[in-house]
Amino acid sequence: MTGRVADTAGASGPSGVRTARRRYVTLCALLWLPPGLGMASMVLLFSERGMSLAAIAGLFAVHSLTVAVLELPTGGLSDVLGRRPVLAAAGVLNVAACVLLGLGGTIWPLTAGMVLMGAARALSSGTAEAWYVDTVHACSGPDAELRTGLARGGSATSAALAAGILLGGALPWLLGLGPGLGARLSAATGSVVLPLAVPLLLGAVVRIVLVWYVLAVLREPPRPAATARSVLRGVPATVLDGLRLGGQDALVRRVLLSAAAAGSALAAVELLVPGRTAEVTGTPDSGAMAYAALSCAGFLCSGAGSHLAPLTARVAGSGERAVLAGFGAGAAGLLLLGITATSVHPMATACAVAGFCLVYLGLGAASPNENELLHRRVSGTGRATALSVQSLAQQLAGALTGLAVGVLRPGPLPWLLTGAVLLAGALLWLRRADERAVRATATG
Repeated sequence: MTGRVADTAGASGPSGVRTARRRYVTLCALLWLPPGLGMASMVLLFSERGMSLAAIAGLFAVHSLTVAVLELPTGGLSDVLGRRPVLAAAGVLNVAACVLLGLGGTIWPLTAGMVLMGAARALSSGTAEAWYVDTVHACSGPDAELRTGLARGGSATSAALAAGILLGGALPWLLGLGPGLGARLSAATGSVVLPLAVPLLLGAVVRIVLVWYVLAVLREPPRPAATARSVLRGVPATVLDGLRLGGQDALVRRVLLSAAAAGSALAAVELLVPGRTAEVTGTPDSGAMAYAALSCAGFLCSGAGSHLAPLTARVAGSGERAVLAGFGAGAAGLLLLGITATSVHPMATACAVAGFCLVYLGLGAASPNENELLHRRVSGTGRATALSVQSLAQQLAGALTGLAVGVLRPGPLPWLLTGAVLLAGALLWLRRADERAVRATATG
C-alpha cells in the first residue's frame, strides 16, 4: 500500500490528500479556463468568418452530438486505460480544436474543430474527478472524506469560467483600442488571425500547459497493463456495468435523476435569460454584454456554492439533506425568474437577477455533496463511467428541455415548469440513503 501511495500523491495520509487536493484544484482550473475564454467570442468569430446563424447552430449541434455519442465509451476507456493518458489525449485534441476554430475560415475546418472539441470534452468528462477520488482512496482508504476536495474543485471550475469569460470578452476589445493592434494583427496575417480569434488561440496555449501538467505532475494508483485486447473487451463491459448500477442502486438512481433535473434547470436559464437581458437593456448588443456579465456572476455564485458545500452538509445534517437544500434554493430561484418574466420594472429585474444567482448558488452547493454520495457507491474500476452516465443524463435532459421551452409561449410558464422539475429533484432526497446498502470499496 505504501508503494501505491507514493506513486499517487507523493505521501500517505493527510499530506498525500492535501497534495492530491491541490493538484485537482489546479487541474480543474486548467481544464475550464479555455472554454471560458472561447465562450464570449466564438459565435461572433464564426459570424465574422461569414457563417450564417443556421450554420453556427449546426456547428454547436455537431459538438453536442459528438459529446453524447462518445460520453460513455470514453468513460469506460478512462476506467480501463487510466486517467492520466485520457486527460493528456483530451488536452492534445483540444489544442488542435482551438487552432482549427481560431484559424478556420470555411465550414469544414470549423466542423472538424467542433468534432475534436466534442471528443476532448467526452474524454475529460469525469476523468479528473475520478483521478482525485482514486488518489485519495489510495492515500487514506475508501472511507476518506471527499466533499472538501470536490467542493474546492467546483469552486476552481467556476472561478476559471468566470475569469475566462471576462478575459475572452475583453481581449478583442482591448486589441481594438489605441494604435489599432487588432487591425495590424489581421493585416499581418492576411486576416487569418482576427482579434476575436485571440481568446481561442490563448486557450490552445493554456491547454498545452494542461498536457504538460498532466504528464509531469499527475500520478495515479497502478493498474493492470492495458493491451489493445483488454481495452476492446473492457470498455464495453465497464459501460454496461455503469448502466446496470444506475438501474440497481437506488441512491445512484437518485443521483442520475437529480442530474437530469439540474440539466433541465440550466438549459432553461441558458435559453431564456439572453432574451430577457436584451429586453431589459433594449438592444441585442447591450443584452449580450449584460448576459456576459450575468454569466460571470452566475459562475462566481456556483463557485461560492461549491465552496460552501461542506458547511451546507454540516448545517443540514447530512449530504442528502444538503442536496435537498441546494436544489430547493435553485427551485426558488427559478420561481423568482418566473414571476418576474413579464416585467422590466427595476424591482422585478433585481428579483430576476437574485433568482438567477440563487439557481447557480444552489446547484453549486448541491453538486459536491451529490457526487460524494455517488463515489461511496461506485468502485474505482467504474468511477469515470458512472460520472459519464451522470453527465449524459444531465445533457439529455437539457436537450429535451430546450426543445420543450422552444415551443412554449414566452413568459412564466417555462420557468415554472422547469422549477417544478428541479423541485421534484429536490424531493428525491427527503429520504436518507439506506446505510446498510452495499457500498463499493474497491479503489481500482
